[in-house]
Amino acid sequence: MTSNEDKINSIPIWNGSIDIKPLEGGITNLNYIVQDSEKKVVVRLGSDIPEHLVFRQNEILVSKAAYEIGTSPKLIHNEPGILVIDFIESKTLDPQGVRNNLERIIPVIKKIHKSIPMKLDGQPPLFWVFYVIKYYANFLLKNESNHIPIISELLEKSDRLEILSSPRYIVFCHNDLLAANFLDDGSKIWVVDWEYGGFNDPLFDLGGLASNNDFDRQQEEQLLEIYYEKKPSSDFFIKYKAMKTASLLRETMWSMVSEITSKLDFDYGEYTSENLTKFNEAFESMR
Repeated sequence: MTSNEDKINSIPIWNGSIDIKPLEGGITNLNYIVQDSEKKVVVRLGSDIPEHLVFRQNEILVSKAAYEIGTSPKLIHNEPGILVIDFIESKTLDPQGVRNNLERIIPVIKKIHKSIPMKLDGQPPLFWVFYVIKYYANFLLKNESNHIPIISELLEKSDRLEILSSPRYIVFCHNDLLAANFLDDGSKIWVVDWEYGGFNDPLFDLGGLASNNDFDRQQEEQLLEIYYEKKPSSDFFIKYKAMKTASLLRETMWSMVSEITSKLDFDYGEYTSENLTKFNEAFESMR
C-alpha cells in the first residue's frame, strides 16, 4: 500500500473497507475515487502551494459557498492536505463539449460570479491576474528560471494588456475554467476545483474559458452575447481580447513556475511552450 493510500485509509469517515482508484487528469493535485459501503467520493490530496498563491483554507470556504448556490458538489470532509468531495455520476467535458454547451455553461458562470459572495465566509480571496503575473515574474527571477531572458518583455506586454482591459468591474471568479473542471450529469452542469477562486474581472473567466477550450471568433462573440445579453461592441471586444491574452500569459507563467516546483509526472516544459506560443499569437493579433 502506498503512502497516499495509507493517508486515504486514515480518513475517519469510512464505513467498512474502501476501494481506491486514481482519478487521472489533474496537473496540480492527486485525486482518487473512493467508495465504501455507503458512499462514493473524490479525495483530493494537496497542501498549500504558496508559489501559486493556493491556500486550502480559501478553497474550503469557496467550495462550501459554491455548494450552497448549487453549482458544485458538497465538501464532505477536510483536514490538512485532504479534501473529500461528493462524487457526481457525470461526464467530464472536453473542449468540444464546452464549445457545444455554451447555452448551459454560461448561466452557471454568471451564477458563480453573482451569487458566491452572498454565501462566502471569512476574508475575501482575491485573484488579480496582473498582480499574479508580477508575482510569478519575481518568483522566476529569484529562483533562476531558464525563462529569465524573456521576463522583462512579458511584464511589458502585461502592462499593455492591463491598460487595454480597463476600466473594469469585479465579481467572484473561478479563475481556472479548464474543460476538465466542468461535469455534465445529463441534466445539470457542475463546476469543480476552487483552489484559484477569488474576486477578479469577469472577462478573465470568459477569456480563460475561450482560450482553454479553443474557441473561434464566432464562438467568442456568442460567449459574450450570452453572458452580457447583447452583442459586443468592437471596443468591448478589444477589452475582452486583452483579458483573454492576460489569461494566457498567467497560464504560461504558472507553467514556468511549475517547471521549478512541481513533483508531478507532467511535462511542464512542453505545456509552457504551448501556452507561450498561444500567448504570443494572441498578443500579436491585438496590434
